[in-house]
Amino acid sequence: MTAIADRLRGIVRRGGLAEAREHTSPAEAGDPAEILDGEWRHAGSHRFLVVDRSYAPGHRHGSSTVADSLPPEEGWSRLGLLAGTPCGGNLLFIDLETTGLAGGAGSYAFLVGCGWFGRGRFHVRQFLLSSFASERALLEALRDVAGTLDAVVTYNGKSFDLPLIETRYALNRLSTPFAEMPHVDMLHHARRLWHGHDAGHRLSNLETSLLGHDRERDVPGFEIPSRYFHFVRTGDARPLDAVLEHNRRDLLSLALLTARAAQLLDEGVTAATTAREALGIGRLYERSRMTADALACYARAAEIGPGVCAEALYAHALLLRRNRRYAAAADVWQRLLDLGDCPPRLEREAAEALAVHHEHRLRSLLSARNLAMRSLQYDATVTRREAIEHRLARLDRKLARVEPALLPLF
Repeated sequence: MTAIADRLRGIVRRGGLAEAREHTSPAEAGDPAEILDGEWRHAGSHRFLVVDRSYAPGHRHGSSTVADSLPPEEGWSRLGLLAGTPCGGNLLFIDLETTGLAGGAGSYAFLVGCGWFGRGRFHVRQFLLSSFASERALLEALRDVAGTLDAVVTYNGKSFDLPLIETRYALNRLSTPFAEMPHVDMLHHARRLWHGHDAGHRLSNLETSLLGHDRERDVPGFEIPSRYFHFVRTGDARPLDAVLEHNRRDLLSLALLTARAAQLLDEGVTAATTAREALGIGRLYERSRMTADALACYARAAEIGPGVCAEALYAHALLLRRNRRYAAAADVWQRLLDLGDCPPRLEREAAEALAVHHEHRLRSLLSARNLAMRSLQYDATVTRREAIEHRLARLDRKLARVEPALLPLF
């Protein structure tokens, strides 16, 4: 046990906490409510800390302000496209700071950050667990906040935040407020809309590339649990001040990115500033069967965007074909084949689609054969290659019946 304790103390020290703080007495540490500018909430003999902040319309977060992101009075009309289901416009932004990333019953959220737009401002309320015994009271307070809003917004919340918090509700024999709430996980939409900005899609990186905000003196994520454990052991809340600020910045960035996505969807293709945004908006429109809007976005993305042109043309042609606009789809497939830098996978798909079109609709058998031969040049599965060879054999039989002279000699 002594060896394990020594190793744990070493980890905490490497996490950035001064060794002298390990011996801080509660009297020396001061009242956490005063240090963190919050107030205690009591539930019987237990208590947890609540910290409220409010950001005015003029508050600047990089190149963006809160005023830029405030929802219109009637709400964002196409917000349901982000949630995948109709939902109201009162959003609850959630971000957790936890004791570990493994999940399961052994991990719990010691800090639950909530944010929402209201009365022309952005409000943040943070619930800080002072001891494990007060978790049930904290969860009940969170449920009260969630009950006043329409949908929950997270960043990677489908995989981490919501499963973890719902596990905590279950272990405390409480009903979760998020079971029936529409959920917007902005990580997945960030991948669609801003893929080129950051390969890892970390919120802090998108915050820099899209919002123009560079964090200074931000606490590293790996250090956050050790700061909380130090607080539990000693009562010293001073190291948590940076943790709460980190959490507030995450919430503000999440809210501003969500607002940007909602504004793009409301305004349509003309609001897209990059080809990637236009392509991402188109895919969201297509998921909601807004075909005309999706086609306009794909066309715009192909027009303005090197790097995503082939991807946009492919999506455009597929959607046209699904809507039985075969001639228009063929034109787009041909544009895809004519690109100089088309990825082989997409070029193969275009050649196969055009081979089918020329054989069955245009009855241009020789063109269909040439396109089928072209599609054989690319790597394919055994099944797909067999299908192409079967098409070539069928075309050769048709050509032999129609005009033997058209068959190639070799």
